Amino acid sequence: MTEFVTMRVDRDVALLTLNRPDQLNAMNYALIDRLMALLDQIELTDHIRAMILTGAGEQAFSAGADIPEFRDSVKRGTQEALRQFVRRGQAMTARLEAFPKPVIAAINGLAYGGGCEIAEAVHLAVASEQATFAKPEIRLGMPPTFGGTQRLPRLAGRKRGLELLLTGDSFSPAHALQIGLVNKVVPHHRLLSAAHDLAQRILRHSPLAVTGVITAVTRGINLSIGEGLEVECEQFARMAPTHDLGEGLDAWVDRRVPVFEGR
Repeated sequence: MTEFVTMRVDRDVALLTLNRPDQLNAMNYALIDRLMALLDQIELTDHIRAMILTGAGEQAFSAGADIPEFRDSVKRGTQEALRQFVRRGQAMTARLEAFPKPVIAAINGLAYGGGCEIAEAVHLAVASEQATFAKPEIRLGMPPTFGGTQRLPRLAGRKRGLELLLTGDSFSPAHALQIGLVNKVVPHHRLLSAAHDLAQRILRHSPLAVTGVITAVTRGINLSIGEGLEVECEQFARMAPTHDLGEGLDAWVDRRVPVFEGR
């Protein structure tokens, strides 16, 4: 039986690959469920400290939802489509967005629809020069449903986000970089190495502090500044009694490299 998402672990980084290359890695329900199960596994595995998500093959990161499967759900009625498709997809992107370990998307090709929504939700993204992006849901007669109407305008700005959502036009990795959808664009052959390099630049720091930063940003970004600052205080309070903060401060004073232990 085909594994719709594969996982390979290289020391402290897990590489997850969306694995339906003949369907341009379109996300059927089984793929989303498999991805969610692997996220649970990674979260509970202490020695895995970061995750890279990419697509199988040379053509696509993900072309979005599996349309024939989605169409069948729509034909069974609104509530069935909401339960099977919309809620499942929104749960996936929300899980990626709030995941306590860094998630880096390595966009290797088409990132359309739900594939683009994954790029919007993850913490960081690196794109190949061969990547292309689009929000084509409007061509099907619907708005995006995995969070695209909410996250893309927050990243790109209201007017730029609406242009992409309302036209369905594809856009380049350079434009994705310009609007803040990806962090960098690299030659195709360097995509995974660039994603791994980015992960290692993060993993030299305390895993507790990394989680604190992710949590503070994810929880605070849509709050008022005052409420967000309270979230920031909460995350500092969690760090104050830890070994890692004490070690970081001692190492700074002693002019040495800190040794973080995640406690």
